[in-house]
Amino acid sequence: MKRNSVVLGVTLALLAFFVWAGWANWSSRKWKTVQPHSNAAASSHDAATQTSDSSSLMGKLAPDFALQDLNGQTVRLADFRGKALLINFWATWCGPCRIETPWLVELQNKHAAEGFAVIGISSEGEELKPEDKAGLARQRAAVQKFATKMKVNYPMLLGGDSLASAYGGLDAMPTSFYVDKSGKVVAVQMGMAPEPEMEENIRKALGK
Repeated sequence: MKRNSVVLGVTLALLAFFVWAGWANWSSRKWKTVQPHSNAAASSHDAATQTSDSSSLMGKLAPDFALQDLNGQTVRLADFRGKALLINFWATWCGPCRIETPWLVELQNKHAAEGFAVIGISSEGEELKPEDKAGLARQRAAVQKFATKMKVNYPMLLGGDSLASAYGGLDAMPTSFYVDKSGKVVAVQMGMAPEPEMEENIRKALGK
């Protein structure tokens, strides 16, 4: 009788262990997949890389814009007519953007002679009006500091949040739009992409 009680106790203990181990494994996997964020900025910051072929802009002309650069000059998308473009929406608080920026510098150097250009558009989560001189000055200083540190060799424009609606929401940082020489969007990348994938999208923009 005593032996049966011991066997039963051991069996129940093993069952309890396997149930606990299974729950812990499931919970761990769920946390890694769904890990919640405290705010929208963090969610955008850590957004998974995703190439979107279903973007409403695919195959359409990239929406025009007129934004200030770091020198206070107005830069328009039309100024780049005839070039293949990588329009990169980014933010100074975005960790993946810091990793991606040196790749953009390298790609600008590598493909400029083929008629390719990178345009960086700062989207700080604060839509500024043209008359907000103090806000623009503050944002310009932050972007200038970033550009100097990263040795950026392409135009950096301010006020990207004003383009959020036109460019499909900009739900992730960084988000890049690859535009061919006719002005049409040929690829959209949400989140940081591996450099080889960026190269592939640039080839699409160049028509290769």
